[in-house]
Amino acid sequence: MAKTTKKETPATKKNPAATKAAAKKTPKKAPVKTKAVPKEQPEVKAKPEVKAKPEVKAKPEVKAKPEVKAKPEVKAKPEVKAKPEVKEEKAEQKVENTLRALYSLQQIDSQIDRIRIIRGELPLEVQDLEDEIVGLQTRVENFKQDIETIEHNILEKQEAIKNSQSLIKRYEEQQMNVRNNREYDSLTKEIEFQNLEIQLAEKRINENKIALEAKKEEIEGSGSLLDERMKDLEMKKAELNDIVEETEKEERELTALSGERHGMIEARLLTAYHRIRKNARNGLAVVKIERDACGGCFNKIPPQHQLDIRMHKKIIVCEYCGRILVDDEIVAAVESN
Repeated sequence: MAKTTKKETPATKKNPAATKAAAKKTPKKAPVKTKAVPKEQPEVKAKPEVKAKPEVKAKPEVKAKPEVKAKPEVKAKPEVKAKPEVKEEKAEQKVENTLRALYSLQQIDSQIDRIRIIRGELPLEVQDLEDEIVGLQTRVENFKQDIETIEHNILEKQEAIKNSQSLIKRYEEQQMNVRNNREYDSLTKEIEFQNLEIQLAEKRINENKIALEAKKEEIEGSGSLLDERMKDLEMKKAELNDIVEETEKEERELTALSGERHGMIEARLLTAYHRIRKNARNGLAVVKIERDACGGCFNKIPPQHQLDIRMHKKIIVCEYCGRILVDDEIVAAVESN
């Protein structure tokens, strides 16, 4: 055994190539052995980086269901509908249109009033004359009826006188044939009574004749006055007709416009409008603000009320005279039309 070892050692020394090869082989085996699976596995597999499933799918970003639907934002019921604001705008527009119609109606009625003022008091004078003529005619008719009654009374009294006279004659004839003083006295009393009846009848006849003459005079005076009033009426009517012919066309057009405005205004407001016009001296029911005061009674209007009037949210009346108040915007809108 010792010999073999000795022989082998020199052999190894004499062959350097073999030693180098052996030396080279040993380092090659080291990397093979050093293939540490645990060390190389993280580099080779790298599964999380290769797959990247969350980035490839990105399901939440692709679908984005909450953002696509966005039900709360899309509906947005309070903001989209905005019913209170729309209703408020409609109400303001309605009030504004009503105020325009009222002020326009006031302007039209004021023009009609001016036309009637141009006519002056002729219509009233004509009406007074017509009423006076009717009264005179009625008076004359009453006088005529009174005359007929008086004449009838006179005829009755005359008939009564004739009857009394005939009775007196009969009583006088009976006195010639009386048998005693008692019958004679009774007949005498009857004759005296009939004479008194005749005197009374004559007195009533005279009174009726006097009344008859007075009635005839009244009829004559009333007749002459009636003729004068008839002539005056004809003259006044002629003047009135001339004025009416000049303004009739304009008044007819204004009346038609007034009727149109009546159809644009509620019945309750029209009733209030006509009531205010009737009570107002100048016939103004709708007035504008002039120098921070009411255009009808000229009383000061508080700033808050002026602001409310400009907002056109409701119809506001003067605290003092009750007239409907409008601002310059309404006046300008009506005058521009």
